Amino acid sequence: MEFKLPPRKEDSHKGTFGKVLNIAGSENFTGAAYLSSIAALRTGCGYVTLASAPKVISAVSALTPDIVYLPVAEVKDSLKNCNVISIGCGLSVETATAIMFKSVLTELSTMDVPVVIDAGGLTLLSKMRSPKLPAKLIITPHPAEAARLLKVETDKVAAKPDFYVKKLSKTFGCTAVLKGHRTRVCSADGEVYINETGNSALAKAGSGDVLCGMITGLLAQGMELFEAAKNGVYLHGLTGELASGDLTEYGVLASDLLKYIPKVIGQLSC
Repeated sequence: MEFKLPPRKEDSHKGTFGKVLNIAGSENFTGAAYLSSIAALRTGCGYVTLASAPKVISAVSALTPDIVYLPVAEVKDSLKNCNVISIGCGLSVETATAIMFKSVLTELSTMDVPVVIDAGGLTLLSKMRSPKLPAKLIITPHPAEAARLLKVETDKVAAKPDFYVKKLSKTFGCTAVLKGHRTRVCSADGEVYINETGNSALAKAGSGDVLCGMITGLLAQGMELFEAAKNGVYLHGLTGELASGDLTEYGVLASDLLKYIPKVIGQLSC
């Protein structure tokens, strides 16, 4: 597949390249909030707001000055101020978070804004009955998360990824990204893309958070759902390949991927 770079106008400002609201992180998963937020910026998004708990905001703000922060209690008031919403990276599944998630999802179901649900958000979604879903939705499960969403065994999903990525897309009326050795992306219309990039360097905690951020970064710059998901997966795989060339497939960390995103984009744009 040929990677499509979003155009960059010379006469632009941070709003030109989109605003992402990333609802992410919990006390034990501060890294997920950081990785998903910075990945969106590294992919070209102009502005990222991280909505999270105070301890998460404190930890992430110590790592980077590049993100705007918002208490998660105020998140519903900010939904209309962003071009893309991502929710789930590092979220806990405790009762208070589940209530917040359902409330936000219900509000988003009335809005015409792209939404990406990942990680903890997928676990929370799997526990909901007849959820109200956004019209423009991407979900990004690995096989175990897909199995919970579809109420089947994980082994079945892993054995028949083409079938189950289509089932995910049809069941939730969305673009589905079924992560794996050869990640599958299925559009809401049933078109399937099988990704050929990537290697075992991506089999590290936090790699999926980086992917989520990359997809939201592309959405923020105006890509359609299926194109953003395909190109995000493709670019994510190439980033792992380039990073492992320097660090080996053993040594790449999810945080290393952030440094290689612009290097891969630079190679692709030559």
